[in-house]
Amino acid sequence: MTMERSPDAAPDRYRAPALDKGLDILELLAGQSEGLTRAEIVKAMGRSPSEIYRMLERLVARNFVARTAGGDRYALTMKLFVLAMGHPPLRRLVAQAQPLMDAFAREALQSCHLAVPDQGAALVIAQASPVEVWEFRVRVGARLGLIETGSGQTLLAFQDPARRAETLALWGATGIGTEVAALEDRLAATRAQGCRIGESGQLLGVQDISVPVLTARGEAFAVLTCPFIGRPAPHEGETVPQVVARLRTLAAQISFG
Repeated sequence: MTMERSPDAAPDRYRAPALDKGLDILELLAGQSEGLTRAEIVKAMGRSPSEIYRMLERLVARNFVARTAGGDRYALTMKLFVLAMGHPPLRRLVAQAQPLMDAFAREALQSCHLAVPDQGAALVIAQASPVEVWEFRVRVGARLGLIETGSGQTLLAFQDPARRAETLALWGATGIGTEVAALEDRLAATRAQGCRIGESGQLLGVQDISVPVLTARGEAFAVLTCPFIGRPAPHEGETVPQVVARLRTLAAQISFG
């Protein structure tokens, strides 16, 4: 696990040792799904415990790194991801998803939104609505609770339960472990079903249909949610199973990177 610089790298023209230490720690933690203890970081970096301690404390203070639930391990937070939201990869994610979401809204006569985890919530980064007089939609930039919304629960459901504490730390949501544990049966049912369908916890008469957007490892990095609204005859539109099928197809077409 010891970090080495490439022998092919050109000699540094301008040195910034403190910056290098901080970046080395971030790169090291980025490859560790369960975080590392301070002793493990010291060993991997080949530096003194005191200088690693000072650098870790600064990274924690600036919210780039967080102590995991037990307090003895360090893991990356979502701050780098949030900074990347203004960077081309996230713009590509939204640019890729938006036309697909627009087509969904137009054909299903329902709105939908795309959310990603961010500092203890699900952040809406894209939204699409049908060209109709009546609609219900969630605005871009809205922050949705992980516990009480379909989007949040779906993000939680499609994570490795064995790494839940670390995942919550990365998301900046370390204080909700007990609440998440109380939802375990519901989260397991969502995983088994491959999506979440349930009454909205915010509005009566709205049924939330949430489908995960998965990494190659099967973990959700985003979630698509349709706040399904029933329509009277003769404008019923598509059924819930039809909307679920459309959202699954849509989710399979979205990738991050």
